[in-house]
Amino acid sequence: MEGNTKLATVEDTVEYHLFLIPNEPKDPEKHKEILLKYIERIMTQFAPMLVPYIWQNQPFNLKYRPEKGHVPAHIFGMTKFGDNIEDEWFIVYVIKQITKEFPELVARIEDNDGEFLLIEAADFLPKWLDPDNSTNRVFFHHGELCIIPAPKKPEAVSWLPTTNPTIPQALNIISTHPEKILASESIQAAVNRRIREYPEKIQASLHRAHCFLPASIAAVLKQHPRLVAAAVQAFYLRDPIDLRACRIFRTFLPDTRIMTSVTFTKCLYAQLAQQRFVPDRRSGYQLPPPSHPQYRAHELGMKLAHGFEILCSRSSPHFSDSKKSLVITSPLWASFLDSLKKNDYFKGLIEGSAQYQERLEMAKNYFQLSVNRPESSLAMSPGEEILTLLQTTTFDIEDLKKEAAHLPPEDDDQWLDLSPEQLDQLLQKAAGKSEPEPLSKGEDQNCDLTRVSESMKAFISKVSTHKGAELPREPSEAPITFDADSFLNYFDKILGPGPQESDSDDLDEEDFECLDLDLETQEPGEKASLKGALDNLKSYMAQMDQELAHTSIGKSFTTRKQVEPLSQATNNNSDEEDSGAGESVMSPVDVDLNLVSNILESYSSQAGLAGPASNLLQSMGVQLPDNADHRPSSKPTKH
Repeated sequence: MEGNTKLATVEDTVEYHLFLIPNEPKDPEKHKEILLKYIERIMTQFAPMLVPYIWQNQPFNLKYRPEKGHVPAHIFGMTKFGDNIEDEWFIVYVIKQITKEFPELVARIEDNDGEFLLIEAADFLPKWLDPDNSTNRVFFHHGELCIIPAPKKPEAVSWLPTTNPTIPQALNIISTHPEKILASESIQAAVNRRIREYPEKIQASLHRAHCFLPASIAAVLKQHPRLVAAAVQAFYLRDPIDLRACRIFRTFLPDTRIMTSVTFTKCLYAQLAQQRFVPDRRSGYQLPPPSHPQYRAHELGMKLAHGFEILCSRSSPHFSDSKKSLVITSPLWASFLDSLKKNDYFKGLIEGSAQYQERLEMAKNYFQLSVNRPESSLAMSPGEEILTLLQTTTFDIEDLKKEAAHLPPEDDDQWLDLSPEQLDQLLQKAAGKSEPEPLSKGEDQNCDLTRVSESMKAFISKVSTHKGAELPREPSEAPITFDADSFLNYFDKILGPGPQESDSDDLDEEDFECLDLDLETQEPGEKASLKGALDNLKSYMAQMDQELAHTSIGKSFTTRKQVEPLSQATNNNSDEEDSGAGESVMSPVDVDLNLVSNILESYSSQAGLAGPASNLLQSMGVQLPDNADHRPSSKPTKH
């Protein structure tokens, strides 16, 4: 049996805060009452979108948070989104829409990485903004992203604090100067690119698959589709103790299995489908041969059943009956249900019909988890919830078998097996870059290799810092900046370096030219001394070149002499043999040809997969054609 050890990792969590502006009323109790009313209005208005959503770990939720220190009382929510990053961006979309629908609310959102909205727009941030001074500066207001600026000089702008603003200061700035704090269009676009496809993207992120499941699980999922997430997570993060409960199934017996349709998110489906697992023989879950047309349905059903069994094994069947009636007895339930009806949540379904009851159960579950969340001591675990449903839900296996004969078609899962080209396209889309146009056959044969050399030189010439190296920009993307240090360094090169700058051991031809020019400005005595030192250095480097030329390192480079016409090269070779090691004139290395040759060799060794050569070139806007020369050679042919 194959197991999967649980990993002790920090769970990815997103927190969101909603503040009321202008400043809250002086009466704390009245302010609390206002905020609670907002919570009810928000959760009701967005219920049609939030109720059917399948969350990876925890749902979107809001609760009242009292004043603490310099943070005023406000609406607070926290969601653990785990491996599904789309949950986090869906919450960003919801928060943005909330501030659009309720202009008197201001929102800020952050996760384990801090201001992740700024991370998303890192390429477009102003120079002054960094992690140290970004606290309490990023908000949503009127559905727009706002960044409170920092004054260029202390007290230059009276309404801007010289340090990071406090929450009350930030709220006051937003309410009094809303037009002056809007983020730039490029920053707005970078964030909106991640959420612009919502709410339509909710359906696109789902995957429907046929599963051969115990009938009781099919009945549970029919009422509470979101429980599929807890079951997948239980299976995905199983440990040996969990598998011990699956040796002999006590809750979900395999002999009651039927074919049913289950709705996953793509993340959940990938987690379930991609893990290899062989069930214990004692469990009774035997799989057909892989060639069987329904093998995938049997395998998915087996894994999902293990997840449900693990959840129930962690829960005690002797739970309190009071937990069952928490929803109906809540004073908020009646008004919440009325608001759902006014917002056409039931889509005109007849009250009491099967579909109406399904949506009603989903609404109760949503209300319990998001609107009327009980204290942790009273909250049901997924296992307890499943056991409760099994005791209160009645179903007919024969009816479920009849439904199995008319299941909707399952979705194609070819997206699980992406080619390297498709993966590159997805990464380009996620980065907000336009997809490169495919090369035509003529372009394949006439690829301009000089662009490879020029792009690499541009990259090498960039000045890197402790923050990393910057890739060369396209001319249209280059920002207009003035670097005073670079400006002064440019004049230093024109006027000649100072004496303290001439001790570098990394001199190239340009450096020698600078030194030659500098000789003209020296006194006669200093000029002779400096010229002698320069001649000695050139002689020393020439001797080094001659010694290296006859080693394996020297022979590994292609010189300009080697790329001349064959007849001339032959004559030169015979001359070299006559001259031997005493030749004083060295053939210069063809830097461009060696650079392109090595890049092509690295690209060829990738065998069509992603690698350092293709990644670096694509980041600089250079796209090489596929390697059509499959001859086994140590180096690519030079033309």
